[in-house]
Amino acid sequence: MELRQLSYVEAVARYGGFTRAAERLHVAQSAVSAQIRALEAELGVTLFARTTRRVALTPAGEMFVARARRVLAELDGARLEMGEITAVVTGRVTVGATAVLGPYDLPKALARFHDRFPGIALRLRSGLITGLLGALDGGEVDLVIGPVHADLPARFEALPLADEQLVLVLPVGHPLSGTGRLTLGEFRDEAFVCLPEGSGLRWILDDAARTAGFAPRVQFETHSPQSIRDLVAAGLGVALLARSVAESPDGPAITVRQLHAPPAHPPIGMIHHRDRPLTPAVQACRHVMTSDLS
Repeated sequence: MELRQLSYVEAVARYGGFTRAAERLHVAQSAVSAQIRALEAELGVTLFARTTRRVALTPAGEMFVARARRVLAELDGARLEMGEITAVVTGRVTVGATAVLGPYDLPKALARFHDRFPGIALRLRSGLITGLLGALDGGEVDLVIGPVHADLPARFEALPLADEQLVLVLPVGHPLSGTGRLTLGEFRDEAFVCLPEGSGLRWILDDAARTAGFAPRVQFETHSPQSIRDLVAAGLGVALLARSVAESPDGPAITVRQLHAPPAHPPIGMIHHRDRPLTPAVQACRHVMTSDLS
């Protein structure tokens, strides 16, 4: 069975005869007739009842044409989608990304997109998730990759990319660095390092400490997860930190410990604005950067 046979059958059914179908398909009538006869022989059924005055579908023909039209519609849809992607040769995409991305390999994803669409200007903007969502609201970025908190406003839509975990990080040589699995309550008298108030990580720390029966003493606020690690390494406090940042080979040495019943870290996702239509360039970027999540 060939795709052109499906097209020929559908055309004869649509136009009510072999001659008109051949004219619309720009092929010889004999070619249409021969292909349909070959298809009928392969299927072992008669698709058209032929008389000297008209051509009509048999019951088997009606069933076959219905399925043929669904197949052809799917193929047309696939051609349209692929045409839209391959037609994207210019444009601009600005991606906002947080420092915490779990196992999602952003450089690899950006490189894959750039290799496929070198004519599209690609820009990267870094920051905390709150600021990046504000930039998404203002149209300054097209896509945001970062933690997807449970209270993400409904005007945003997120596609999950990867999972992340929270761990406790301590200065090397801390008195509790060599003991068994720890609880957050054991650190109620410690100084904490964290992101500023209003950040997702600060909310998680405050909520987890409240559950453990204390209010954390955040003695040092800083602007990025990496700088949290730097301050902890300098002996200025302890912190909750994403495992991907804590276990990164870059940066000074720290002690990483798993907490008993650790607070959950929100999943990492790609976020776009529901109310802002995505340009072909942004659609292509989202498709390519989420096509391989391994």
